[in-house]
Amino acid sequence: MSPEHVDLLPSKKTNKEMSRRDFVHKSSGALISSAVFAGGAIGSLGVAGAATKPTEASLEGRIYKTLKIGMVKVPGSLTEKFAAAKEAGFAGIEMNSPGMDVAATRLAIEESGLPVDGTVCSTHWNKTHTSADKNVRAEALRDLQTAIRDTHAVGGNTALLVVGHGKDGPESEIWPRALENISKALPLCAELGVYIAIENVWNRFLYDHDGDHLQTADKFVKFVDDLNSPWVGMQFDIGNHWKYGSMGDWIRSLGKRVVKLDLKGYSRAKNNWVKEIGTGDIDWADVRKALLEINYYGWAAAEVGGGDLARLKQISGNMDRVFGLSSK
Repeated sequence: MSPEHVDLLPSKKTNKEMSRRDFVHKSSGALISSAVFAGGAIGSLGVAGAATKPTEASLEGRIYKTLKIGMVKVPGSLTEKFAAAKEAGFAGIEMNSPGMDVAATRLAIEESGLPVDGTVCSTHWNKTHTSADKNVRAEALRDLQTAIRDTHAVGGNTALLVVGHGKDGPESEIWPRALENISKALPLCAELGVYIAIENVWNRFLYDHDGDHLQTADKFVKFVDDLNSPWVGMQFDIGNHWKYGSMGDWIRSLGKRVVKLDLKGYSRAKNNWVKEIGTGDIDWADVRKALLEINYYGWAAAEVGGGDLARLKQISGNMDRVFGLSSK
């Protein structure tokens, strides 16, 4: 896994005045009970197929498991890939856009009963909103708008975005550039009811890449707030910044700005990513407590090395354990 690129893989209109809290925490239950669970109940088997008992700080009934489409290494059609993810215990799947075949994706949703909960903007590492080149920024905006439209077209509600990169200049320059460019997409977000979900990644922006493990999420909080829109939040990656700070405390600081989760594992002792969610030394007990404190209900996306059906079931079971979910 490249430390500079921790993104392993790259509907309906809603009221423009609906708040982030209203949309995520009120409508997610209805969304899950209808579209998501039309084809089956939430939950999965662990690696050995044994039931996992809820922990003291369980997120039972609050977490809806999803994963990145690139993790599904099952041969066959898109429908067969969706069906495998569903069989493994996932309640949704994330696609990549630009580049998504909308018609094929809609067919896979219909045939498998597995919804698409969101997309990952597939070009955000190469076409940055922080670029000094206005033409690159224009391309980044067009691709983000494509991701928003594609997400809406397949019934999802988030377009994950890496907002830029520190290589594009000093923070005093790239911060306002990113704000200006991303703001141009906000009217479309409001029209279609799709969030821009900013992911915290190793992009040398909004944290000190050469700093210690005592850093806070304060810059991420300020950046989201500077965009000043109910259609912008964080797809907070539990693991990406464990090297730099406490994931539980970052969740507490971000609060209702967290509209979705990504997760992976990291070991400070080894100074590296770990293969399995739940290994490494992330304080998952504190993460669960923090998510309960901010009253989080919503999607959590695995972002680790994928594989065949057995591997997907293993990942699903690992997610059950770290969140204190019972396997069904």
